Amino acid sequence: MMDQLVRRQATVRTGGQAGERPTEQSTGRTDGRAADRVDEQLARPAEGRAASRPTVPAPASRTALPAPGPASFCPVKAAAEVLSRPMRRRGKELEQAIFAAALDQLTSGGFARLTMEGIAGAARTGKAALYRRWASKVELVVDALDSTLPRPSDTPDLGSARSELLLLIQGFTEAMNSRSGGAMQALMAELDHEQAELFKGFIVQRVIEPTKATILEILRRGAERGDVRPGAVTPLVADVAPAMLMYRVKICGRQLGPEFAVELVDEVLVPLIRA
Repeated sequence: MMDQLVRRQATVRTGGQAGERPTEQSTGRTDGRAADRVDEQLARPAEGRAASRPTVPAPASRTALPAPGPASFCPVKAAAEVLSRPMRRRGKELEQAIFAAALDQLTSGGFARLTMEGIAGAARTGKAALYRRWASKVELVVDALDSTLPRPSDTPDLGSARSELLLLIQGFTEAMNSRSGGAMQALMAELDHEQAELFKGFIVQRVIEPTKATILEILRRGAERGDVRPGAVTPLVADVAPAMLMYRVKICGRQLGPEFAVELVDEVLVPLIRA
């Protein structure tokens, strides 16, 4: 009986019957299989939720911005390339652009430095466009001057030879101070060089001879009115005004100011032709 009491107390102290192995709850430990079961139980609900959850489409992306250019992109260089591209112009528009470029190049650098390549670049066209129209820069310059220089026209009857001569000389000085006139002055400074005869012939036929013809008409009209002596109606007297103009420009290299026309008429021409 004493032995039974001892075994009963031992069982109570150990939490179970004598000889039994301690359970997982009594020891507070779990073996590997228990851990696996716990992981499975935790994973199953998550998988179920994920499987049952509807797929939400990704929000539509905004319009994609263009990718930036390479690091070497230079806006200044790009703008220069655009400006250097030939422009699509034809007919008179292209011709006028070529003439303007030729006159500017002639004025700034002279005829010796003038090139077809330079004119084409300034006019923003191809060199072939120039050679389709002109065989050389001489022909191009002549046409440019002929197209832009004002042509001497008949001077209206103003009642006096002085007023008519003054109107003519003022128009001439304005033409010489224009873009085409500046180009012609630069050209006249090189008349002793190669191609001089071609340009000299152009200036004589296009500028000097028409001016002389207009002066002679003014003198004839003045002689009929009585304010010009008949003996002054000669080609030599008519040469005086163009000769003075060319001398002032080519030899003296001076600009023809507005006062020059008055001085030439009142101090030279009127005393020469006065009746």
